[in-house]
Amino acid sequence: MSKNYFIRYAGVALLGTCLLGSCTTTKKYNALMAQKVRLEREKADAQSALSKSKKEGTDLARQVADLTEYRAQLAADTALLGSTLRKTQGLYADLSTTYDKLIKNHDRLMANSALESSKLSKDLARREDELKKLNDALTKNRSQLDQLSTDLKAREERLNELERILAEKDKAVNALRTKVSNALLGFNSKDLSVDVRNGKVYVSLSEQLLFKSGSTKVDVKGQDALRKLATALKDQQDVNVLVEGHTDDVPVARGTAGMQDNWDLSVLRATEITRILTTAGLAGTKITPSGRADNVPLDAAKTADARQKNRRTEIILTPKLDELFQILEAN
Repeated sequence: MSKNYFIRYAGVALLGTCLLGSCTTTKKYNALMAQKVRLEREKADAQSALSKSKKEGTDLARQVADLTEYRAQLAADTALLGSTLRKTQGLYADLSTTYDKLIKNHDRLMANSALESSKLSKDLARREDELKKLNDALTKNRSQLDQLSTDLKAREERLNELERILAEKDKAVNALRTKVSNALLGFNSKDLSVDVRNGKVYVSLSEQLLFKSGSTKVDVKGQDALRKLATALKDQQDVNVLVEGHTDDVPVARGTAGMQDNWDLSVLRATEITRILTTAGLAGTKITPSGRADNVPLDAAKTADARQKNRRTEIILTPKLDELFQILEAN
């Protein structure tokens, strides 16, 4: 049953209840209408995420096509050198036959004329010089062909290794997302979400879950979520953790202790969350706190709903890609 159908059904039921018993208050009606708006917004967000995923899939397919084309070009170059080698070998055979004929003619003409013998000797010397040059060219071409074959094999091995590492990395990222999602199942999806973007796992926590307005102290429920996240990440030795604090565009109230602006607020919140994660057992060497103030909004509108979405903390989990970078540097 779709969300739109549910909303229409709820509307009809609500209208029927009002007509029969007149017991539904305006407050309940407004609540149902708000729920409808929220469901429609969630549907739009899901459609946007689907479009983005399709675009990322298209980009990856294009990268694979480029690598396949490059590999085909190397194979074509190798085939061309092979053809050149065969032609050179044929010429070498022809010259060898000519050489044999010249020797025979030389022996015959030596008996007839010293002058003719001298001419044949010069011609023979010229032919031998040409033959030497062709032999040198053949040796050089053979060496180049061997080197190209070696390079092609090495590139194929690096390509296969790169594809293997990318597959393992995608598998590890999806497994990490599943593990984190399972660890945080008990929390409202409106306040906490886990998704994959650009090969990283993003754990987004709303201000409602973590902080009171303008505060840098994490609420009890937020602390519970952070401890569960730390427990899920303890054994992830190859994952770096970036804690990003985000605010809306409303300036910090004047006189707020220890804060001049939203930069201070976002940094202090990120630092407080980092402190809770490390206290819960996550290694401090793996965590980096940072504040983004209001510079990376999810919604640029100046409405209360948009500002509420923008007030959040994003914990970004990035797998280490040292092995992948080594292969790319080798290329």
